[in-house]
Amino acid sequence: MALQIKNGLFITLEGGEGAGKSTQARLLADALRDRGYETILTREPGGTPGAEAIRHLLLFGEEEFSWRAEVLAHMAARCDHLDNLILPALGRGAIVVCDRFHDSTLAYQGYGVGNASAERLDFIMGARRLVAREPDLTLLLELPREQALERLESRGGRTDRYEGQAEAFHQRVLTGFDTIARAEPERVKRINAGRTPEAVSRALLEAVLQRLDQTASVSGA
Repeated sequence: MALQIKNGLFITLEGGEGAGKSTQARLLADALRDRGYETILTREPGGTPGAEAIRHLLLFGEEEFSWRAEVLAHMAARCDHLDNLILPALGRGAIVVCDRFHDSTLAYQGYGVGNASAERLDFIMGARRLVAREPDLTLLLELPREQALERLESRGGRTDRYEGQAEAFHQRVLTGFDTIARAEPERVKRINAGRTPEAVSRALLEAVLQRLDQTASVSGA
């Protein structure tokens, strides 16, 4: 029988393009399963059939949305993802590891697309409050943009709507993530993603195990 956690544990991985989130999310989920925890690996936008359909429209569709519609499309996908996958898993005591969540919307749509305008940041935060679910722990993979570009060039593959943006856009996104981390240091743990994959994986697992220890202490109090 898998180990269960009261109310589950919701972990998100965040960071700019090329930081290695998808690979590290998979390695983290595998490591937690090896320790006996039921662990769900998922991603955003996406994770459920409805949310994946919205993902394709947002990342690869030819339609141009107004900025408000784009934000709300991300939130609609998120609600479907939460209702049909994340919340049921947490309810049965599982760990959920999610590649991107609220912070990406704020960094990409608020800082990257919106250039950190107060109107856009306020709109995104208002929608975020309506969704009414925050991660328990966010692992921010930080990588200098020059290294990220090298990784992206070697990776190849199809470029989505956001990956293909100008360099200034990506610098604004990184500024957004840095701002988020500074504002919420208890939730957001910075991880140096410039090390070997094995070293990054160990750092991520250590951060999660520490949070699990804290959760067990609170539950046993």
